[in-house]
Amino acid sequence: MGTSESGSVQDIEMQVVEREALTDDVVRLTLRVAGTGSLPEWEPGAHLDLHLDADLVRQYSLCGDPADREAYQVAVLREPSGRGGSAHVHDVLEVGSAIRVRGPRNNFDLLGAQRYLFLAGGIGITPVLPMVAAAEKAGADWRLVYGGRSRASMAFVDELVERYGDRVTAVPQDEDGLLDLDALLSEPQDDVLVYCCGPEPLLAAVEQRCAGWPKGALHLERFAPKELAEPAAGGSFEVEFARSGVTVTVPAGVSIVDAAAEAGVDIETSCREGTCGTCESEVRAGVPEHRDSLLTPDEQEANDVMFPCVSRALSEKLVIER
Repeated sequence: MGTSESGSVQDIEMQVVEREALTDDVVRLTLRVAGTGSLPEWEPGAHLDLHLDADLVRQYSLCGDPADREAYQVAVLREPSGRGGSAHVHDVLEVGSAIRVRGPRNNFDLLGAQRYLFLAGGIGITPVLPMVAAAEKAGADWRLVYGGRSRASMAFVDELVERYGDRVTAVPQDEDGLLDLDALLSEPQDDVLVYCCGPEPLLAAVEQRCAGWPKGALHLERFAPKELAEPAAGGSFEVEFARSGVTVTVPAGVSIVDAAAEAGVDIETSCREGTCGTCESEVRAGVPEHRDSLLTPDEQEANDVMFPCVSRALSEKLVIER
């Protein structure tokens, strides 16, 4: 999984130096450090935590060039039904605005492969942009299929088609309908990695169709928590925080993060939904009940990390590195 140990991500004071409207509801921000020095390195799939206000922290994928150590770029969709983060970006941030960011953090690593199929829906194109650039640079055989409500709503679409030609298939829903996932994914392929980011209906549909693909072929990034078939296990359990030397009882209906805070153990969080990776914690003993939307089934089965903002315990006690 991504970076989780203290010191592996950084708090950085930055400034908005460019702001560009890409569509009616997507804005791209270019951020530079307030002061001197190079920015931390990042790989395709990484995101930043933007501290927009005292209690408003949101995660946005880096969509610029990883080789650029002087600036970061993010593109943000205005979501009218959101929780205020995108509205703050669109309505408050302007050129000259100061902002604190934390990261980069990567929960969507691009693994090496000879062939890739990239699937993007709407603003899910943002983490895919540096991925296709990396695949092209590596000389891999790749294809991008990018869907959106309309061509006018699809940020970066003209740039992608102009740069990569027929490797990119644009599928505006008002012209061509939804992505034809049956045609794209019906035949499992042993040598192809599938990377997909977008709204939950797209991700769920891709997951379903990739059930028969080789183990480890599918890689997803979610902006919202996935629906889980089973409710969380009831009852209380103990958690020992190995680094702090504190043990707490976590009652039913209380998160590990909140129980830790009551005992004076601070676990940094952001989304509180199991999607951002901020609270990733090493499991030293016990069996977690994984409730996150980040770990793959194989990673969950390994039981070596967990996300205490949402996950619980299947054993009577957990020991985590906090």
